[in-house]
Amino acid sequence: MALLPSPCLSFTAYRDWCYKRSFISAGLRLTVLHLQAGQSTICCWTPRHPDPQTRPSLVLLHGFGANANWQWSSYLRPLINAGFDLYIPDLLFFGGSYTTRSDRSDTFQAECVMAAMEAMGVNRIRAVVGVSYGGFVGYRIAAMFEAMVEKVVLISAGVCLEEKDVREGMFVVDDLEEAANILLPQTPERLRQLIRLSHCRPPPALPTCFLSDFIHVMCTDYVDEKRGLIFALIRDRKLSDLPKISQPTLIIWGEQDQIFPLELGHRLKRHLEENSQLEVIKNAGHAVNLEKSKESCKLLKAFVLYSSKEEYNKRKARKWYSATKYAGEGAKKFAARLPLLSGQREKA
Repeated sequence: MALLPSPCLSFTAYRDWCYKRSFISAGLRLTVLHLQAGQSTICCWTPRHPDPQTRPSLVLLHGFGANANWQWSSYLRPLINAGFDLYIPDLLFFGGSYTTRSDRSDTFQAECVMAAMEAMGVNRIRAVVGVSYGGFVGYRIAAMFEAMVEKVVLISAGVCLEEKDVREGMFVVDDLEEAANILLPQTPERLRQLIRLSHCRPPPALPTCFLSDFIHVMCTDYVDEKRGLIFALIRDRKLSDLPKISQPTLIIWGEQDQIFPLELGHRLKRHLEENSQLEVIKNAGHAVNLEKSKESCKLLKAFVLYSSKEEYNKRKARKWYSATKYAGEGAKKFAARLPLLSGQREKA
């Protein structure tokens, strides 16, 4: 049995260990795939006993900030219990995934994720779900592998942004260097700033010792490579170059998002037109997947399980009717057992 890291040494390492245990206890295992003649490696959480015939596949893609463990842990049980096989990769330069190639584009990330899926025998995906940066990669997967992906869920993913938006004041910073410094914090002050920007209600107390520990464990690997990911994503980006994906798409956004303002969600809805639906969650920021995980997961499940929102509402109404009907019948039977309620009088 593996020894627990002492929380006195690193609270972050201990919490990361707990997240990994939650993945294992949910029936997942960590698979390491070497791709492109060993040039790239993708680490991916996969079902211990996949069943593609009866359990549709979902691919969950994380954003910046940490690895897949930290961003998807609370979604495991609800999605597995709903009947899905989950595939949760660490994107390149996160967790144990990396490449020796120089390409930093979201297109290359998409190619690596799908090469990993192919290597594991996954040839049909019910939905690709991406948070923030993972949404950029998920969108690219949907555009490049149209026949393999049925649906798309984008959470706080500003795929419709343009480089000029940065210069024109849409964001809290007006240049890419400053954006990279916030998204890749190397000091407690920068991490504190990132947390406050990404959460609608950030923790009131953020001790410097815990922030320093998180940076040491989670934010010091592949810093230059991750900066390259940010620059490749935004530099020369234009909405006119963005392909229009054909899959039905659910867009989830926090109303108070300060990283990618809500306007980008509306812009994406306009870009995809009638093939998409936008759900705005109140009292949530950019980290809506963490701040409102239950609400986000419920929206995700309803969209992926049912062909339309109307069908979901009808099924929900039928379940409620059945529950109240049986509850009513149970109450009648219980009342019949009580003399005073059933009309019988006690004998004198």
